Amino acid sequence: MFSSNSSKMFFFFILINSTLIAISSNSWFGCWIGLKINLLKFIPLISNSNNLLATEASLKYFLTQSIASINFLFSILLKMILLKNFEMIFFLSIMINSSMLMKMGSTPFHFWFPNIEKGLSWMNNLILMTWQKITPMIILSYYFNKNFILFIIIMNVIIGALGGLNQTSLRKLMAFSSINNLGWMLSAIMIAENLWLFYLLMYTFYNHNYIFFFFFIMNMFYINQLFMNNLTPLIKINLLINFLSLGGLPPFIGFFPKWIIINFLIMNQMYFLTFIMIMTSLIVLFFYIRIIYSIFMFNYLKIKWLKIFIKNNNFLMINIFSFFSFSGMIISTLFFM
Repeated sequence: MFSSNSSKMFFFFILINSTLIAISSNSWFGCWIGLKINLLKFIPLISNSNNLLATEASLKYFLTQSIASINFLFSILLKMILLKNFEMIFFLSIMINSSMLMKMGSTPFHFWFPNIEKGLSWMNNLILMTWQKITPMIILSYYFNKNFILFIIIMNVIIGALGGLNQTSLRKLMAFSSINNLGWMLSAIMIAENLWLFYLLMYTFYNHNYIFFFFFIMNMFYINQLFMNNLTPLIKINLLINFLSLGGLPPFIGFFPKWIIINFLIMNQMYFLTFIMIMTSLIVLFFYIRIIYSIFMFNYLKIKWLKIFIKNNNFLMINIFSFFSFSGMIISTLFFM
């Protein structure tokens, strides 16, 4: 039943509704109920009886999310009991923040995230990296501990950058890239929720949609597949533009939201945090350039007769995405004039 398209569309519709329930609730229990519905409806989407890796990933996801939900429920119950005990506020805020960070796959609770990503399809990876972060992020903004979140931001950008250096799996590499982006999203939501929403829409949904869409239609999961398939020069250039945009390199559109966050951090005199985030972004760009280098420089002669064709509609979409990425500096300049 779960393999049919109609049932998956139904579960995805309930998944969206569960997010709306959680973020529109006016009580902690309402948020917890929305999170549980979200968990129970995402499991059928990622589970596949014909794929052992997907089944293992769904089980790991269920266990980690259940632990985070139990921790969150215990925290809100403890908060109600110790409402007048101000000495426990710091401890409770860290417990609630840790629960949401575990649900997002943030450091130091990130160990489950790359392993689960490796067992999922590209479309399920896209949902896990984007939509599944919305509810925990908004709940985190209700009751976050500033000093604790600043420490988590630094850990996210460092581990997300260093963890992707020795990866050959594209799904694991994108998982560590997502951990690095999570540090930027946490810094954005500390400044303003509107800035976090702008970052999510401009960076995560747009850039990840293109990259994941390309890997999905090409059925690619490892770096060596990028040079074993003889791609056309125009597709290679499109990949170059979009990978550099995903890394946040100017003049591409991926640099635009990072530029805004850097400006706000400098205005608030957070120079050390800004320095760490910029330097780790350079490391992320390094393993994106490594992928691009594999595409442009390597050639697998044994299967040179193999040609890769992409449908015209898909290719037109790729060109539109690339043009929008390349116009990022023009948009950024007009915004700050």
